[in-house]
Amino acid sequence: MRLLFAATLTVAIAAIAPAEDKKGTLVELAGLKSTTPADWKEEPPSNSMRMMQFKMPKAEGDPDDAELALFKTPGGGAMQANLERQEKKFELPTGKKAEDVIKTEKIKIGTNEAVYQDIQGIYLKKFPPNDPNAKITKVPDYRQLYVIFEVKEGEKTTLYSMTLLGPTKTIEKHKKAFTEWLKSFK
Repeated sequence: MRLLFAATLTVAIAAIAPAEDKKGTLVELAGLKSTTPADWKEEPPSNSMRMMQFKMPKAEGDPDDAELALFKTPGGGAMQANLERQEKKFELPTGKKAEDVIKTEKIKIGTNEAVYQDIQGIYLKKFPPNDPNAKITKVPDYRQLYVIFEVKEGEKTTLYSMTLLGPTKTIEKHKKAFTEWLKSFK
């Protein structure tokens, strides 16, 4: 009887304990693959421009979760225009210059040269997002990590990009895992 109770208790504890070996979602970009951390929850893309979309849990005290959106744009080109478009989604905090809140560096995604942009400030949230007459709500203390790279695929060039957006503390909470995930594409 004791043996049966102990075995039942062990099974019950195992069922409620978090799975340490739980895997995330496999993501493929430009023929390269990487698995997300397990706490990134895949969601249906909110619009047809997105390949994939993930929700990342908010940091304590933050009002929102972070969102990671992945994009694939056939035709490529216009990397600089895309970087500038990301900057326009933010308003600089009072007394800050662009170089204080916008950091850009080159990184590698597999063997591909990429640009990694880190922006902090007042997010100009538009709804609906792509409507030129959209209502804009200013959301303070927001941050975005944006990565963009081009890949020659046969005769064509394709632009891949990803946007990790959310409250500043929440983005900081996920920045290391996001950076490691980018490095793990093979």
